[in-house]
Formats: sequence, C-alpha cells, structure tokens
Amino acid sequence: MPFDPAKLVVDTEAFCQELRPHEELCYVEHRFNDQLVPLAKKYDLLGINVKPEYGGRGADNVSYFKALARIGREGTGVRTFFSGHLSIGAYPIQTWGSEALKQKYLPGAVRGEKVLAFGLTEPDAGSNPREMTTTFEKTGGHYVLNGVKYLISNGGIADAVVVFGYPRDVPEGDPKRRITAFVVDTKAEGFAAESFAPNAKMGMPTSNTAMFQMEDVAVPAENRLGEEGDGFRVAMGTLVSGRLSVAAGCLGVIEDCLAETIEYGKMRRQHGKEIARHQLVQDHIAHIEMARVASESLVLRAAEMKDRAEANRADKDLARQADLLAAQAKFFAANAAWDAADRAVQVFGGRGWSTLYRPGRHLMDVRVCRIYEGTDEILKLKIASAVLGKEWEAFR
Repeated sequence: MPFDPAKLVVDTEAFCQELRPHEELCYVEHRFNDQLVPLAKKYDLLGINVKPEYGGRGADNVSYFKALARIGREGTGVRTFFSGHLSIGAYPIQTWGSEALKQKYLPGAVRGEKVLAFGLTEPDAGSNPREMTTTFEKTGGHYVLNGVKYLISNGGIADAVVVFGYPRDVPEGDPKRRITAFVVDTKAEGFAAESFAPNAKMGMPTSNTAMFQMEDVAVPAENRLGEEGDGFRVAMGTLVSGRLSVAAGCLGVIEDCLAETIEYGKMRRQHGKEIARHQLVQDHIAHIEMARVASESLVLRAAEMKDRAEANRADKDLARQADLLAAQAKFFAANAAWDAADRAVQVFGGRGWSTLYRPGRHLMDVRVCRIYEGTDEILKLKIASAVLGKEWEAFR
C-alpha cells in the first residue's frame, strides 16, 4: 500500500489529542508517561519512517519531520521518545543493517514489541565520540562488549540499543583502531541499565533517560551494523537524522508557544484591556511568529535535501548538503525554541513560572535541545567550516 501523507496527519493529530491529558498529568506528577507507547501503537506511529516491507508506513522525510513537529507540540520529552526509537534507533538499522538484522528488529519495533535506543555518549565522551572507552573483542561467532553509555534517551526502557565501541586489543594511534557499531539486546547477560529519576533532570520528567553498563556482553556477529570500522560513519550519518528530528520537535515547541501565548494574551486583562493589545506583548508574539516561520523553512528545506540525498546515495555533494542543512536547522530551531518559550513565559507572567502551564514546561524541556545531538558550539564550528572551507576545521 502506498504511503498516505494525509492519513499520517490525521493519525498524528488524533494521537496528540489523546496523549495530551496523560502527558500533562504525568508531567505534574513527575513520572514516566506509560501511555505514550500504547497510544503510539494504537495510531500506528511506531514505524513512521520504516519501510513497508518491515511493517512501517514508509514516510518520506518531509512527511516524517512534519509529524515530529506536531508531536513536538506535546512536549520535548514526547518527541524525544520518537527520535530515540525511530530517528536514531530504527534509522541506522534500516540503513546499515543486513536484511536479517532488519527483519530481526524493525517489525517488532513497528508493532511496539521492541523499543529502540542509540548509545553513543559516554561519561567522558560527548561532543567527541572518538574519546569513547567502550571496547569489543571478537570471539568465535560473537563480539564481546564492555563499557558504559550515558544520558541515553529510552535507555532504561529499550529492548535493543545501537552501540559503538573500539577493538579492545588495538592500541591508540594504530590505523586499525576504528569504531564499530552493533545492535545490542538489553536482556543480554551482563547488560545493566539504570534510569535517571525524573527529578534528576532539569526537564522532560515524563520521558526515560538512562545510563547502562556492559560487562562481557556477548553480541551475535550478525548484529554488527556495516563492516568492522564503519561505526563512526554510521554514527555521523545517524546524527543527521537525529539533528533534524530535534529541529522538527523544536518547531513544534515554537508552534505551541505561539498558540498558548495568543490564547492567553486575548483572555488575560490588565490595565483595563486584554494584554494582547499591549505593544510590548505584541513584540513577544511577533518574535515567536518569526521564529516559527524561519524554523519551519529551515526544517522543510533540510528534510527535502535529505530525501534527495537518500534517493541519490552515490552523490556525496548531496550528502554533505543534507548534513550541513540538518546542522543549521537544529542549531537555529533549538535556539529559537528556547527564546520562544522564554517569551511565552514572560507573557504568562507569574503563571508562566509554573509547570501547571505549558510555556514553563517547554522552557525547561527544550533547553536540552541545545546540547544533545550536537551542542551549539559543535554545530557552530560545523557551519563555520562549511563557509570557510574544510582546511579551516577547528578539529581535524
């Protein structure tokens, strides 16, 4: 059956409307939203960007990221689940996995039987993944993994995680010491995850964030993604998808801040009239609207380029353009969403300084978007080197 963009829009809207009361209650109570996965399954949203042969909808990138923007209106925590499960979970399996590996994980992920996650970050390896200390050693038909991954979205609820590590016995400086990617089952012996307490995070209390440790975890050889040594390429390629999903979610945050600010501004009266009639409140609304327009343009342009690049995988120039546009969209939208939420809180006044109202929740939640999937600083360097030329890269 061909992909139906209109049906995805309808299903996404229905999901968001049914999820909202659960999300708002869970947020106030600071607990994981256990209705997210069941409702996403109900509306067939757990395989939006997964190909139909594996049970998914087979959405193009433009349609997928539009759906994520709508989901982002319900909160960055909600959208983060989808990013972890699909943008950086299912995507690398579908792109670099063998046919057997795709059949092993993707249909179950689409049916809600397997939650996916992406394990790249470590306690001492964030913006520079090459500093990771996770290792693997090949033994017979298995790889044995050891290491710790940190701040992993969906990490405590995942059934399988895309994990990266170095060959154990190859010393630093040896050209053979290259990162390899694997899909690791979280129920494997030696795998232990610990979820962060909801109040241990600055925001997103309804989502799951965890760290996990692998002690001699045996991973079947067929669970490798790509060839040995392809891991860095897999990680960087996946981050293009991840960054664009963050940008789309931030667009949704801006849209929700605008809607909330307009509604509240027309209702709230001070100094004898609705506050939306005050010039300085209109200044905030104008800024939020411009953030929405600009972010939407960047996200759609980046999504269109990603579709082009995926349709022409041999064209390295298209791949570079897609990579750069995803970085630009993520950097701009994350900062624009932070500013929009701050302005919405200001319009709400004292009520804005409360998680009982949506702007305050957005302000706390969206701050992380300037950190994960590429910090502001790393993305600035990436954008600047694209303008200056590769020989001017800050990190070479």
